[in-house]
Amino acid sequence: MRLDKYLKVSRIIKRRTVAKEAGEGGRVTINGKVAKPSSEVKEGDIIEIRFGDKLARYKILNVAETVRKNEASLMYEVLDGEIIE
Repeated sequence: MRLDKYLKVSRIIKRRTVAKEAGEGGRVTINGKVAKPSSEVKEGDIIEIRFGDKLARYKILNVAETVRKNEASLMYEVLDGEIIE
């Protein structure tokens, strides 16, 4: 699944356009490497997102095309930081 779509479906970032802009701005890394919005993510990957002075790290537990709102948080585990809204 594309990085920008995963961030939106998992509700780590609420809108796909914001997720895309974060990737284009070099603020998202996958396993320590700067990621483009079209980068593929898979289970076990570590995503880091930087917004201003906030840094949040997530481990991908599940990749699904669609998920209910109340089940979205089961797609990842928060390692450091906080959920960015």
